[in-house]
Amino acid sequence: MEIKVVKNILGANDQIAGKNRQLFDSNQVFVVNVMASPGAGKTSVIMETIKRLKGKTRVGVVEGDISSSLDAEAIGKEDVPVVQINTGGECHLDASMTASALGDVPLNDIDLLLIENVGNLVCPAEFRIGEDIRILIASTPEGDDKPFKYPLMFHEADVVLINKIDLLPYLKFDVNAFTQAIRGINQKVKIFPVSCTTGEGIEEWVSWLLGRMGKK
Repeated sequence: MEIKVVKNILGANDQIAGKNRQLFDSNQVFVVNVMASPGAGKTSVIMETIKRLKGKTRVGVVEGDISSSLDAEAIGKEDVPVVQINTGGECHLDASMTASALGDVPLNDIDLLLIENVGNLVCPAEFRIGEDIRILIASTPEGDDKPFKYPLMFHEADVVLINKIDLLPYLKFDVNAFTQAIRGINQKVKIFPVSCTTGEGIEEWVSWLLGRMGKK
């Protein structure tokens, strides 16, 4: 009975996600679902991405949090449209929550929508929201064992950004072992080591993103 209920929930979510995707496609908006654990650097990556896309493409942001609007306020300073979703306790964004926010997103005036999911390495992997791609930000202070502990997240990601590589000299984090562990789960994933502090790797990520947008 429990399995059936879970299937019904995910099935209903997928239907709404499909409608979201139709809306995005009709407005020619490329959508990125940004996933990570709390503190991994989702907001920082989004802000660094926005800075490098200015003059190249029009960006909008949806911020998902359990409560508060701190991240949305920070991103708003980059002079891009941003809409806040507070889940009120839910550990992920689902397609319905996303749909409820789209009426406030100027889809006609943007080319790229970055949706910051709630900080969590479990639930967001199961709920599609109508996105084109999913990126997973994994920061070096979290440790290099995360692909083994949360394999579904790495399996479902199209891109993994290994963030905070500027801290590698101070951590026991094996980038090669981490990369191999990811490849063992997901051979098609793109991997970019980045640092929002030094800017290393951000240009490569943004260049790939622009190329991927052009293929839609």
